[in-house]
Amino acid sequence: MDAEHNRTTSTSESTSLGSLLSTLTREMSSLVRQETQLAKAEMSEKTHQVMTGVAAIAIAGAVLFSGFLVLLAAAVFLLNEVLPPDTTPWLSAIIVGLVVAIVGYVMLKSGLKKLQTQNLMPNRTMASLQNDRELARHHEAHAKEELK
Repeated sequence: MDAEHNRTTSTSESTSLGSLLSTLTREMSSLVRQETQLAKAEMSEKTHQVMTGVAAIAIAGAVLFSGFLVLLAAAVFLLNEVLPPDTTPWLSAIIVGLVVAIVGYVMLKSGLKKLQTQNLMPNRTMASLQNDRELARHHEAHAKEELK
């Protein structure tokens, strides 16, 4: 009777262990699918943020550029009035052009710094995947302990 009871217990333990491993595999597959969906959603959100920002910058840039050209022309005329009368008019344009080019270069560097790849990484998804990996390792270790 004890031998039969041990065989039944052994069979039910292996069945429950097999069931446990099957459930673990299903849950891990489901978790990976959910994490993939989260990554897609987060990347879509980041892409939308970048596109919205780029569009706003482009429109504002066009409007600002128009006004800026008018102001530059006025600056050239004003500088031409301030410089000694014996200087040529193109000198005013060169001076204003150089100052504007330097300011534009500084602004360009600032804008490129804001678009660094670190700001576009899906940080929440990466942290969640790291947590899931640790959880999977923990479950794997636990399942191995159960097999012993």
